[in-house]
Amino acid sequence: MATFELKLPDIGEGVQEGEIVKWLVQPGDVVKEDQVVVEVMTDKATVSVPTPRGGKVVQTFGKEGEVAKVHHLLVTLEVDGAAPAATASNGHHAAAAPAPVQAPAGGAVARASNEKVLATPVTRRMAREHGLDLSTIPGTGPQGRITKVDVEAALAGKGNAAVATGPAVAARAPAAPIPSSAADQRIPLKGLRKKIAEKMVRSKFTAPHYTFVEEVDASSLVAFRNRINAQLAAGGDKTKVSFLPFFCKAVVAAMRQFPQVNANFDDASQELVVRGEFNFGIAASTDEGLTVPVVRGVDRLSIKGLAAEVVRLADAARNRRLKMEELSGGTFTLTSLGQTGGLFATPVINYPEVAIMGVHRMRKRPLVVGDEVVIRDVMNLSFSFDHRVIDGAVGAEFAYAVIRLLETPELLFVDMV
Repeated sequence: MATFELKLPDIGEGVQEGEIVKWLVQPGDVVKEDQVVVEVMTDKATVSVPTPRGGKVVQTFGKEGEVAKVHHLLVTLEVDGAAPAATASNGHHAAAAPAPVQAPAGGAVARASNEKVLATPVTRRMAREHGLDLSTIPGTGPQGRITKVDVEAALAGKGNAAVATGPAVAARAPAAPIPSSAADQRIPLKGLRKKIAEKMVRSKFTAPHYTFVEEVDASSLVAFRNRINAQLAAGGDKTKVSFLPFFCKAVVAAMRQFPQVNANFDDASQELVVRGEFNFGIAASTDEGLTVPVVRGVDRLSIKGLAAEVVRLADAARNRRLKMEELSGGTFTLTSLGQTGGLFATPVINYPEVAIMGVHRMRKRPLVVGDEVVIRDVMNLSFSFDHRVIDGAVGAEFAYAVIRLLETPELLFVDMV
C-alpha cells in the first residue's frame, strides 16, 4: 500500500493560512475521491477541502481551532498503487513540509535570530506604528505567532521588547482573565465568529470612523416598488423585488458624483484606490454570524437582476455554499436588518473599504410636508466613513445624494444607472 499526503492547497487571494474549523473524518475512516475531509476558515470564507484520492485515513494533523499554513500537511491516506509522497489537494506537487507545531499552552515561544517572524499584517502594522521590533517580542500564538495581545503586552512594558524612540503612544494593557462560576458557560471564539471579531478590531483600529445619519421620506419609493411588483405579478413573474436593489442603484448614482466613496484604502502604500467597478457587499446574517457576499457589477444589473442576485447570495451564505470570489473584491457595503433594524446605528466599515451604509426600519410617521402634517413612510440611513480619506462635508453630500434619489426613485432610471 502507498501513502498519500493531503496538504492545505493554495486558496488564492493572498491567503497564507486558515483555521481548522471542523474535521469531517478521523483515523480509520475510508474516504472516496473528492470527498470533503475538513473545513478551513480563512480571512475570506469557510473552505471545504476535498481529497483528490480515495483511501483509508491514517492520521490527521491539527486540532479544531488551530491554524494551518498553506502547503502544510493535513491528512495522510493509505491508498492503492503508487502515489507521490508530497501532493497538495489541488493536484500539484509541493515540497514536503512539516505539520504545524503548536505553541505550549499559555507560554511564549522563543525564536532563533535568523528565524522568520510569524505575525498577521495587522499585527505587523500595529508594531510598526508603535516603533516595536517584532523579532524581539515572544509570540504566544500557534507556532510561536505574535498576536495583537503580545504587542499590547510589549507596549505596556510586560514583554521583553525594546520600544524604539518616537512619539508617546497610549497603550491598553492586556485584559486580565475574567473569573467564572459553575453556572457560567464559556464559549470559545472560533470559526466565523473569530474571523468577524478580527476584522472588526482591524477596521476600528485602522480607520477613524465617523457616522452620518439622516431620515428618508420613502413614500414615493414604497409606491414605486409596489407598482413594479404588481406589474411583475401581472405578467406571471414570481420575482418579488425588495427595497435593497433601489438602495444599491441610488448608491451607484451618488458615487458617480463622489467616486472617492467607491474605494479601498491601501495601508501598505498609503494610497486611496478608487475602484472602476461597483461591487457591493450585502451583509447577510447566518447561524454562524455575519457574512458579506459581494454582488459584482451592480451598475450593470437591472433592478430585477439585482433582486435575484441578492436572494441567491443570501441563500448561499446561509447554506455555506459561497465561493471565494463571492466574498472578495467589495468596494462598498450595505447592511440591513429589515424591520428589526432600529432607528439608526454606527456600522463598522468593512476594511479595506472606506464607507458603509446601514439601512434601518421603515414605519409610518407624521411628517411636515410644505405647511401640512401628513402620514408618510419614513426610515433612517446611517453612513460610516473613513475620516482619513472622506471628509465630513463629502460624506454628508454623498448621503444627501443617495437620499434625493430614493425620495424621487424615477430619477434612478434617467441615466439608466
